[in-house]
Amino acid sequence: YVPPQIRKAQETLDVKKREELGRLKKMVNGLINRLSEPNLSSISGQMEELYMANSRKDMNDTLTDILMGACVTPVAMPTRLMMEHVLLVSILHHNVGIEVGAHFLEAVVKKFDELCKSDAEGKECENLLALIAHLYNFHVVHCLLIFDILKKLVSIFTEKEIELILFLLKNVGFSLRKDDALALKELITEAQKKASTAEKKFQDQTRVRFMLETMLALRNNDMRKIPGYDPEPVERLRKLQRALIHSSGSGKDTQLRVSLESLLSADQVGRWWIVGSSWSGAPMISDTKSQAQQKLHIGKVSSKIMELARKLRINTDIRRSIFCVLMTSEDFMDAFEKLLK
Repeated sequence: YVPPQIRKAQETLDVKKREELGRLKKMVNGLINRLSEPNLSSISGQMEELYMANSRKDMNDTLTDILMGACVTPVAMPTRLMMEHVLLVSILHHNVGIEVGAHFLEAVVKKFDELCKSDAEGKECENLLALIAHLYNFHVVHCLLIFDILKKLVSIFTEKEIELILFLLKNVGFSLRKDDALALKELITEAQKKASTAEKKFQDQTRVRFMLETMLALRNNDMRKIPGYDPEPVERLRKLQRALIHSSGSGKDTQLRVSLESLLSADQVGRWWIVGSSWSGAPMISDTKSQAQQKLHIGKVSSKIMELARKLRINTDIRRSIFCVLMTSEDFMDAFEKLLK
């Protein structure tokens, strides 16, 4: 039971909060609508100020909702517009904090997974994939996620998936080759196997052949073989990104090295890639494992030393093992080596 006066206070608080969020949404929407390459510097500065003035959660939710509404449409979005939107996210990711990029990435990946499972007719999947590709281009996410998505698409291997593989390789193929050539080689081998077994299944053989040719062109580092491939716009925006990031370097140290599985199961196991967002009740951190790791190998130690440790109230395994090492070592080198073990 909630007394009427407290209930009324809560209701007015909710109304106030709603009004505040409405105002915030209008401000962010206004900035996003004006977003273009020349005024990116001033808009990212204003966004940073909004992040300082409002709660991070409200800002992340508002920004993600507006960007998803603007970029995930049933028709294909212009590449330039998509890149500018993602570049803004990447600047905020580096200047404000990694939770900005992490929140946006998680929303995009979950939406992509959901649409891949449904038979959506529009271009939403391509638009979401373009967002993920540009998040990789602008150093928000590591190539590990891109390879996970490609492996998933290759494992399903229908007409729709082949289109998405081609789209992704055209956007980030050569960057993937630079980052992890071995993983790309394995992926190409896997795709060739799939194509040879599923040859009878497809009516349109030319698409499969074209995908394999694109993959071979990537493996041989032959840019001319990929029609419409132009790295210049991405390079130009990367240069702009370097100018707008406060910290030195291109920001590769803030890349989120997170797998597709981790992102999709974030609600169950926590977000280990954001400080303080995972929890010990997660399945991946089971109690038996942690207990097994706690028991350190001390070796045979005399009962006299163990009794001494007990008298000194040294009660945890790790403290006891350090004490035993210090008491039983022959000299400082022996102690050093044992402690390292």
